[in-house]
Amino acid sequence: MFTMTRSIPVNDRSNSDMPVLNRDQVWKGLELKAENALPFVPKMTKCDTIERGDNYLVRDIVFRGEPARERVTFYPKRMVQFDRLSGSELSLRFTFSLEKEGIPPDSSEEQAYARQMEGDYLGAVQATLTAIRQWVKEGTLGSQSAV
Repeated sequence: MFTMTRSIPVNDRSNSDMPVLNRDQVWKGLELKAENALPFVPKMTKCDTIERGDNYLVRDIVFRGEPARERVTFYPKRMVQFDRLSGSELSLRFTFSLEKEGIPPDSSEEQAYARQMEGDYLGAVQATLTAIRQWVKEGTLGSQSAV
């Protein structure tokens, strides 16, 4: 499993031929993409919504010839989250977004800091799974107090 996270600017102010998009316009486009990704994703050949709820939908897709089921969760005008529901292997995904005061964005210094923090956070997640496994082995999971 891998996770890719990128932050990209919505507007290219150096290109005066392109309209400047606002949050409402981008949000509407993201809703349309979630509903039917075919016009947006060239390698997708199927996108059928099979369930709807408050701020989410579940859809069956075929991407690069591989069928999958996805849950699309809407955090209005902030984020759209796509989670694959099909597949047999349990995995834990975590995302940390950090900004270090005094380090210029996208600089080599920030990249070095990110590598260090990634290792630290990955270690913390691994330690969490190790503790959970130990508690399950001991039969004590659930007897720990949540702070």
